[in-house]
Amino acid sequence: MKLYDSAMAPNPRRVRIFLAEKGITVPVEQVDIGKAVNRQPPFLAKNPLGGLPVLELDDGTFIAESVAICRYFEETQPKPPLMGTDAKDRALVEMWQRRMELELFRNVTGTFQNTHAFFKGRIPQVPEYGEVCRDAARKRLAWLDGELAGRAFVAGERYTIADITALCAIDFGRVSDIRIAPEQKNLQRWYDAVSSRPSAKA
Repeated sequence: MKLYDSAMAPNPRRVRIFLAEKGITVPVEQVDIGKAVNRQPPFLAKNPLGGLPVLELDDGTFIAESVAICRYFEETQPKPPLMGTDAKDRALVEMWQRRMELELFRNVTGTFQNTHAFFKGRIPQVPEYGEVCRDAARKRLAWLDGELAGRAFVAGERYTIADITALCAIDFGRVSDIRIAPEQKNLQRWYDAVSSRPSAKA
């Protein structure tokens, strides 16, 4: 088993945090996305879309997409549960994970992809759309602050993959000047708690 990783990208970090919470260690190979190694034929044979992370199983299977990789490890090592404990809880965690991914993480990465020099010449950039994403991400932080007024974590009273996605989005958002506002006290309380977990350093 091997995990193809990039220390500078937010999606691989989601998997690293998930594994750290589980106490799972797997061999890791760093892929230099700055030099576009992930866009070269040898890597595209592992993941035709070129994205990271990718998990290579011992039987030669390649699993791409962060949440799919996390799902594999959740199934093989259920404790501690990070994706739900029963049908209702799993559905609620999935609901909040999807919200964090689609409403927050996607807008943060959309801002970066469309406004940052890293992607200049790599993909077609639409700076105006990047600003739309930035505004949407900031609004979603305000919304999440309100949601966290009544509970400890994003999906309830237990730390889950939804918290991991939100944490990675917020940390990566700083590159694009997307930050927790001073008045967002509930969000800041949550952020302080989850970012102080040992797994956040993964």
